[in-house]
Amino acid sequence: MCGITGVAVCRGHDVGVSDADVARMRDAMAHRGPDGAGLWRGEHVVLGHRRLAVVDVSSAGSQPMESRDGRFVLVYNGELYNDAELRRELSAEGVVFRSSCDTETVLESIARWWRDGVWRLRGMYALACYDVRRRMLLLARDPLGIKPLVTWQGARGGTVEFAFASELPALLKHPRVERTPNLRTLSAYMTTIRTTLGAMTLYEGVLALRPGECVEVDLSGDAPEYVSFDWWREHRPVRGGGADAAGRVREVVEDSIRRHLRADVPTCALLSGGLDSTIVCSVAKASLGELRTYCAGARDEGEAPDFTYARLVAGMLGTTHTEAPVTRELFLERWRELVRRLGRPLSTPNEVAIHEVSERIRADGCVVTLSGEGADELFGGYDQSLRAAAKFVREQPRGDGGAFEYASAAWAGLDAKRLLFRSEVWDAVGRDESAVELYRREFGMCLDRAGDAHQAHLMMQRRVNLTGLLERLDGATMLASVEGRTPLADLEVALCAESLPMEEKFVEGEGGAAAQTKRVLRRAFSREVPEAVLARPKASFPLPFQGWVGGMAEVIRGSGLLSALFRPSAIETVADAPEEFWHLAWPMANLALWGESW
Repeated sequence: MCGITGVAVCRGHDVGVSDADVARMRDAMAHRGPDGAGLWRGEHVVLGHRRLAVVDVSSAGSQPMESRDGRFVLVYNGELYNDAELRRELSAEGVVFRSSCDTETVLESIARWWRDGVWRLRGMYALACYDVRRRMLLLARDPLGIKPLVTWQGARGGTVEFAFASELPALLKHPRVERTPNLRTLSAYMTTIRTTLGAMTLYEGVLALRPGECVEVDLSGDAPEYVSFDWWREHRPVRGGGADAAGRVREVVEDSIRRHLRADVPTCALLSGGLDSTIVCSVAKASLGELRTYCAGARDEGEAPDFTYARLVAGMLGTTHTEAPVTRELFLERWRELVRRLGRPLSTPNEVAIHEVSERIRADGCVVTLSGEGADELFGGYDQSLRAAAKFVREQPRGDGGAFEYASAAWAGLDAKRLLFRSEVWDAVGRDESAVELYRREFGMCLDRAGDAHQAHLMMQRRVNLTGLLERLDGATMLASVEGRTPLADLEVALCAESLPMEEKFVEGEGGAAAQTKRVLRRAFSREVPEAVLARPKASFPLPFQGWVGGMAEVIRGSGLLSALFRPSAIETVADAPEEFWHLAWPMANLALWGESW
C-alpha cells in the first residue's frame, strides 16, 4: 500500500511546479508510505510516490518505477492478487523480471497491453502510468473502489494543468488547488454520509475516479483530452446458480482469502465475531497456522457484544487475540484527529474504532490486516434495506428506483433539509435534484446489469454503499500505516455473487419470520461458523455514539460553516438535543470540524 501523486501539462508548456511542490504533496501522505519516497520528473509530467513495503521489501520495488527502455513510468498504490498468473503470461511473451514485486507486474502489463493490461488486474489499486513517447497519462481505479484517487485540473498561463493524488490533503498541497466547498456534494453528505456524489467530492473542481474507471489523458495537443472507460460497462455479467451454488461460493471465497494472505511482512485479521470476519479468520488461520486477531469496541456502558463473540471465535480457532477498547473520551478525541488528518468528514462513527485497532496492530508489528468488509453488499446482508426494496418493487414495479434509493439512505431526508438549510442555500443546491438524478442513472445501470429490480437494489449497495465503506477502511487503516485487505470485496467474489439468483442471497421472512440474509454464504461455511455467530444480527465494531454525540454540541453551535449553511433555529435545535437528533448531529458536527480544517 502506498500514496501516489502527480502533476501534468500539455506539450510546449512547463509543468509549473517545483520538485519541492510535488514533494510536499507526496509527503502529506507519509503515513501511507513510511518505508520510502520517490519522485520522477519528465518534460511534461512529475510523479511522486510514498511506499509501504509489503511484497518484495527490497529497493527493487521502489517507485516511481520505469520500464527498461524508459518509455513507461508507473506510480501504483495497491496489491495484485493474480500476480503469479500475469507473470507467467508475460514471461511467456519474453518479459524478464527484475524483482518479485507486483508493481513490476503491473508496469509490464500496462507497457504490453496499455488499458487492456489494467483490465487484466485482479486486486485493489489506484495507479497512474505515463507513456513518455505518446505523451499519454493513464489513471485507473480498481472495480470495487477499494483504493481512492482524486484529480483536479485548472487553467494556467494558456494551458490546462492536471493533478492527482491518493488523498485530498495531498492534492490540496498543490499551490493552485483552491478549497471551495461543493454545496451539492455537501448537501448529499447530509443525506448519505458519503463524501462523494458520483465523481464530485466536497471541493469544487476536485473529482474522484469512480470504481472501475480508467482515464486516458492525452497531453500531446494544446489542451488535455480525456477519454474515460468503465470496467462494469465493458464486462457483462455471467448468470449462474445451480444446485452447488454454496460449493462454488466456498471455492471462490477460500481462494480469495488465500490470495489476500500473500505478504512479506506480518499479517493479521480484524475479528468482530460476526459471520464475515469469522469466515475470513477461519480460512486465514487454516492457511497460516498461526494468526493474530483484533477486535475494537466500546467499554463505557458495559461490554460491546463484539468483544464477547470475537472471544468465542478466537478461542474456537486458536488465534492470538487482542482487544482495543474505545471510551467516550477517546472517541471524541480521535474523531477530531481523523477529520483533520483525512481532510474530510467521517462517514460512520466506527471509523474511529477501525483506526484505534489499526494503531494497536501497527504497534504490535503487523503491517497487513484482513477485514470482512464487503459481504453484505455482495451477498445481501442488509435485512432492513432489502426488505424495504422488495416491498417497493412489489408495490411499485415501475416506480422510481433511483429516488427510492436516495430517500432510503437518508440521515436527513428532503423534507428535513428544506427546514434545515437556509433557503438561499437550498435553492443553490437545486433542492438535491442533481443528486436524485444521479441515483436514477446509477440505478438504471444496475437494472440493466442485474436484469430484475430487486437484484438492482442490491447492486446499488455494491456500486454506491460499498465504495464508501472501503474508503472508510482505507483511510482509517492507512493513517496508522497499516494495509487493510478485503478478501470478500474481491472482483472474482463479486462476480460470483452477482451471478447468483436473489433467492440464494436474500429471502424475506413470511408470517413474522426473520428474513434470511447472505443465505449462500451461511450454507457455504456452516461447518466453520459457530451456531451463535450464524444466528447473530449484523454488527461491525459498533459504537454507542448516539449517547456520545452530546460532546459535539459546542462544535455544532460554534461553527462558521454551519452558520452559513443552516438556519439558526435548526442549529440551536440540534445543538440543544444532539442525542435526540443524532441523525442530524453526526453529519453536522463532522461538517463543522471539516470546515475548521480549511
